[in-house]
Amino acid sequence: MEPDAIVREFTHQSESFNAAPAMRSADTLGRLLDLIPAGPGERWLDAACGPGLVARGLARRTGRVDGVDMTPAMVELAAREAAREGIENADFAAGDATALPYADATFDGAVTRFSLHHIPMPGRVVAELRRVVRPGGAVVVADHVTSADADEAAFHQELERLRDPSHWACLPPARLRGLGERAGLVLEREEIAPLMIDYEEWIGRGSGGKVSRELIERGFAERTPGPEVFRLVDGPAGRRLELRYWLSVWRVPAASAEPAGAGGV
Repeated sequence: MEPDAIVREFTHQSESFNAAPAMRSADTLGRLLDLIPAGPGERWLDAACGPGLVARGLARRTGRVDGVDMTPAMVELAAREAAREGIENADFAAGDATALPYADATFDGAVTRFSLHHIPMPGRVVAELRRVVRPGGAVVVADHVTSADADEAAFHQELERLRDPSHWACLPPARLRGLGERAGLVLEREEIAPLMIDYEEWIGRGSGGKVSRELIERGFAERTPGPEVFRLVDGPAGRRLELRYWLSVWRVPAASAEPAGAGGV
């Protein structure tokens, strides 16, 4: 995925992403914030921060939060929303999560949410988070996942890319776990939770949703009911997309050593 494609897509999505119920709900944002082991006076990083939803929530619980995102429109929105909410201990800047502009061991902890599925070789991001967090600090990673079945995973990626051209690939939980292990992190906790998204909001937010709606709906119809990690369901609340949300807390070893391997997929 070319960086320009990500910037174009998230310039398009900046306002809608910030307002999306699925990005702000107790089941997604609240669950993640409850999991983050941030303490008073600490400095944290929110990498690929988007409109700063995680950073703004975290800033209320810790000393300082730095948010970094590749899309200038997202950085501007995050700073504007923080100012509107009276948050003075969160700063936002343009930057690449695969090459962070910070020295080693700068932060007490780092988090990234819903970013890895946009990034080729996402182990680069996890390795960077490990690098900029001090020994004994925490790295928190959350993303929606795909099936371990190759055919189901391919179907998932195909429809996601039709809706959002910046989508690269979701990974199954076992492969996400492997990214942390290869970066030299120690898994402390993980959760997998249902993630329900209003279908109309989901398809309307991506820049490809309008033109590809018919093809996307044909794909869902041909594979009904589909895997629970990516399926369309009808109910009293209307049509919703059912996904699975993986959340993890890792530790940088206190006796810091060089990572066993950087990067990877």
